Amino acid sequence: MVLARVRGTVVSTQKPQNMEGLRLLLLEKIDPVSLQGKGDFVVGIDSVGANAGEIVFFVTGSSARMTETTKGKPSDATIIAIVDTIEKDGTFTYRKAVEQE
Repeated sequence: MVLARVRGTVVSTQKPQNMEGLRLLLLEKIDPVSLQGKGDFVVGIDSVGANAGEIVFFVTGSSARMTETTKGKPSDATIIAIVDTIEKDGTFTYRKAVEQE
């Protein structure tokens, strides 16, 4: 699993029929302590209802096709969780409730 921040959406009008209705999000990998973006982007299928600015976990490879949303779909990156907190060495580096206030 990889930590990323949702930076935006990707719209594609031409795609396989079995991908119709899937939400594609632009993800930027982040440092878990500083929360700074690494400038490394990927497009992922949203399986959890993530929104712009949220920190998420995404998976790649065959794991990306194991959610109910992506079974049988040509996915190489799928968002599988929205992050609530990140803690390292006893210190919280991110708390969703605090970030949004």
